[in-house]
Amino acid sequence: METALSGAIGAVWLGILTSISPCPLATNIAAISYIGGNGSPRRTAVCGVAYTAGRMAAYLALGALLVAGILSSSWLSNFLQRHMNRILGPVLILTGMTLLELLSWNTTGTGVSEGIRRRAEKGGVPAAFLLGAVFALSFCPVSAALFFGSLVPLSLKYRSSFAVPLLYGAGTALPVLLFAGLVAFGTRFIGKAYDRLRQIEWWGRRVTGTVFLLVGIYYTLVYIYGVI
Repeated sequence: METALSGAIGAVWLGILTSISPCPLATNIAAISYIGGNGSPRRTAVCGVAYTAGRMAAYLALGALLVAGILSSSWLSNFLQRHMNRILGPVLILTGMTLLELLSWNTTGTGVSEGIRRRAEKGGVPAAFLLGAVFALSFCPVSAALFFGSLVPLSLKYRSSFAVPLLYGAGTALPVLLFAGLVAFGTRFIGKAYDRLRQIEWWGRRVTGTVFLLVGIYYTLVYIYGVI
């Protein structure tokens, strides 16, 4: 029970950290503002929820497909059962280095073009849902590291192709719903909320990155080199 609970908490935390990373956070705020900027608070709130649901659905579908596909392959599943701890070491080290910005890639942020904005405004709730799904799959280095380097191994560890990706998606939804509410009912506190989340993200990413790096080094020393 305790192990399952720690896995659930880990999945939610990874989702929150993904959502408040700089690139996804800026994209989410811009998308929700564009979608409901000219509408009523109720319309903005509904579209914000639809956008959030689209992100959750995309993460759940991708995570479930990847994990279920791996687990359904008897050869691959058996290979991972035997060598998962050896694989986890280098994966966690690379993920931790990415979160700590020790590794970086040149990347451009995902913006909301005028054409996409107009189509989202005209399409209403269905377009907001699809927009959320599309932007969820537009990975930047940090979100890709968290998803592929952390969530997928976590799902494989607990052999969960549904619950862990679902909790991850729920975690990504929480900050987005916060900003959807702020955009819907007023913009007075958006700047303060954005600054506060950026501070939380800065510390959270570094603490998580440090933990991943240390655990990855430990796994590498124990399961690859047999030092400890």
